[in-house]
Amino acid sequence: MDPLLPSTRRPPPIRVTRPEPALAEGVARLPHAAVVFHPGKTPADRLSGIVDEAAHRHGWEPTRWYETAAADSGREAARTALTEGAALVLVAGGDGTVRAVVDAVRGTGIPIALLPLGTGNLLARNLGAPRNDMAGSVATAFAGSTRAVDVGLAELSDDAGHRRTHAFVVMAGMGLDADMAEGTNALAKKHLGWWAYVTPIATSILKNRSFSLRYRVDEGPVRTARAHTVIIGNCGTPTGNMLLLPAARIDDGRLDVVMMRPAGRLGWTGIGSRLTLQGWARRSRLTRTLLSYAGDLRALAYTQGSRFEAGFDEPRQIQLDGDGFGEVRRVRISVLPGALLIRTNGEGSPTDR
Repeated sequence: MDPLLPSTRRPPPIRVTRPEPALAEGVARLPHAAVVFHPGKTPADRLSGIVDEAAHRHGWEPTRWYETAAADSGREAARTALTEGAALVLVAGGDGTVRAVVDAVRGTGIPIALLPLGTGNLLARNLGAPRNDMAGSVATAFAGSTRAVDVGLAELSDDAGHRRTHAFVVMAGMGLDADMAEGTNALAKKHLGWWAYVTPIATSILKNRSFSLRYRVDEGPVRTARAHTVIIGNCGTPTGNMLLLPAARIDDGRLDVVMMRPAGRLGWTGIGSRLTLQGWARRSRLTRTLLSYAGDLRALAYTQGSRFEAGFDEPRQIQLDGDGFGEVRRVRISVLPGALLIRTNGEGSPTDR
């Protein structure tokens, strides 16, 4: 058994169960935090002790706990936490839990804090947040600085005309990354981490299937293109050392778009090399110099804007922050500048500067 898996004893959904006494007039009530946690990924017994100690040290009321539901990954849990007056929402889980909580908390003025416990931990990676330090993450939650970041909003329409709207914080995509999201087994991700994506990546590259789309950025003209993958990002790094969107900033009020258009299977070699070089360039003067002489790569087409709209000849799979959201015929993706407050340690990440 994974030592980080929770024992059978878990904290109750709400830690405060007795009615709270009325305060005398003029006496301010102390704030309380909420933890929205994925029960399958959270070492609840260990985490509750760390959170309780931090809350007490900072003079907060006892923390309340809300378990995510499979149907919505934590959106309703976060909404309940807000309704019950949480001044801070700690998110314990993976990318799906973070995305669901952001969907509920965006625009409320209540900050979130990340307790990364998933496979990708995409937002934590892009913010330079600790991913293997539970005590450090909790300390940042209660004593870190608060930063306003952008949120992406994806309006999705399927073949039947049904429309759905979902928030995301890192990336939305159609093509290879959406195939990865749909084709990767959750159990494999849990035990193999990013190695679980090798098979769907290899399958997609070998098939090298491109698709047609009509798209528009902001109020620009409608254009037609063929691409293997289209990614609309709020952050630049999907995983590892690869920098997919070098101009992306999480608080610039803009979305970055890249279309991958490899010329055959060997074209993927050039794309992989360029993305790796862009990742190294963040940390090395030599690789920055090499990149400046490399010139543009035809297989990677970049653009920026505050809104991206696209329609497809055939329904396409779409992913948001690594989770599959089924097939869509049309998408409208926009940015909500500064819509999310998040606690950080103030150090930032090279991908976010």
